[in-house]
Amino acid sequence: MSVINALGVTFQNPVLLAAGTAGFGHEVRRVIDLEALGGLITKAVTPEARRGHPPPRVAEFPGGMLNAVGLANPGLEAVARHDLPEIAARLRRARIIVNVAGAVMDDYVAVIARLSGDVAITAFEINASCPNTHAGGLEFGADPRTLGELVRRCRVATARPLVVKLSPVLPDIAAMAQVAAAEGADAVSVVNTIPGTLAHRLGNGFGGVSGPSLLPIGVLATRRIGVRVALPVIGVGGIRTSADAREYLAAGAVLVAIGTAALADPRVPERIARELTRG
Repeated sequence: MSVINALGVTFQNPVLLAAGTAGFGHEVRRVIDLEALGGLITKAVTPEARRGHPPPRVAEFPGGMLNAVGLANPGLEAVARHDLPEIAARLRRARIIVNVAGAVMDDYVAVIARLSGDVAITAFEINASCPNTHAGGLEFGADPRTLGELVRRCRVATARPLVVKLSPVLPDIAAMAQVAAAEGADAVSVVNTIPGTLAHRLGNGFGGVSGPSLLPIGVLATRRIGVRVALPVIGVGGIRTSADAREYLAAGAVLVAIGTAALADPRVPERIARELTRG
């Protein structure tokens, strides 16, 4: 397994670094060979710089990890002028997908419109699990009309591929994937984290659950979407081994993204990528 055709481009390997777990790539480039991977999904980019939630932001538990980073990032202009050019200059084969977040739809559109001309960017991943402040905190991806409008507006802002990242707590995740497809999405990534809390473990009080417990949830979501929607799927959640990655690929995913496991051991994605390449 080597060259993968997805999103209208080729990936040298199906393994990506998941959003929020490897910064903008340059943070881990001395630890792993990014060119051994298919690419990376950057941490979320918002129009303004964000400091994120108060510490502690991460808490481990037997089933995985809770995190409440709060979309901390240097902001659109800093990313456009410094972070993306720095990592793009070092990559020749690995693809760059930019995760986009916001509190209102205009935030997403602003980020995509500003970065769309950057030839180093392969695609945008729309974080549809962000709370929509215009809807009282309801996630963008929780309501079909809101999700449809978000994808439609982002589609107008760019000709580059759009990947919509969906929450695992949606009552019918395949139906929301259909909404995204109808409005011009080129792929979906499933799944995002599950909301959770443990007493006194996070400064924000609650956060997102990730890690091994997400594996069967993400695989099922991948399979359900594949049955009902003609849309490529990036499988995300709980991948620690090449066997886990193959679970997603067997369920219909064209690419997989590794996150929490790489925080424990940054070499895991490269190891999985090489094992998949060997077959």
